[in-house]
Amino acid sequence: MQIAPDQTTRDGELTVNRRRTLRVGIGGPVGTGKTALVAELCRRLAATLEVAVVTNDIFTTEDADALKRAGVLDEDRIRAVETGCCPHTAIRDDIAANLDAVEQLEARYPALDLVLVESGGDNLTAVFSQALVDLQLFVLDVAGGDKVPRKGGPGVTTADLLVVNKIDLAPLVGASLEVMARDARERRGDKPTVLTSLVADDGARPVLRWLTARLAEHAEALQQHT
Repeated sequence: MQIAPDQTTRDGELTVNRRRTLRVGIGGPVGTGKTALVAELCRRLAATLEVAVVTNDIFTTEDADALKRAGVLDEDRIRAVETGCCPHTAIRDDIAANLDAVEQLEARYPALDLVLVESGGDNLTAVFSQALVDLQLFVLDVAGGDKVPRKGGPGVTTADLLVVNKIDLAPLVGASLEVMARDARERRGDKPTVLTSLVADDGARPVLRWLTARLAEHAEALQQHT
């Protein structure tokens, strides 16, 4: 796991963040299934963990409203940020609005285990500031074509987890899942990639398995430094 944003290194020694909450960013282009993934993760995790969500849209609260309609969390655990600008600006360059929303949730719910920060739909360069999140997922979908992973960009190459979603559409759009998986490996090296279809009953399982492992690592790190 990478160093959390408020961890510091002093004289070569790591000073560990004692913040309970793990902050995870979820980015990717428009229409790749980010909100559907957030909803499914909340649905699966909220019974055993304290979870909250911050969504980003340019001029609306559409994604937050969709999550509230889905009933995946209490409505007060879902905060909407209207960026008014390119989505990557609010998650990487000027993170004040998102950071305020996250910190308000953490103050209101001191036992929070996880905050998911969903970016607005953006391009392959959209990555989160490490001052905002501890880990980041980047979501693609096969409808964009099997060429997308090899196009690279920081979203593809640096995300802690790459999610290739909507694999059920591959035959309909002529996309090769084998090509996408191969190119993702070439661009990402040892960083993991999972293929998903969120229309399947348990389609989020690979992401859930990865996230559960990161939560366990985070909890263990906190215990070791208390």
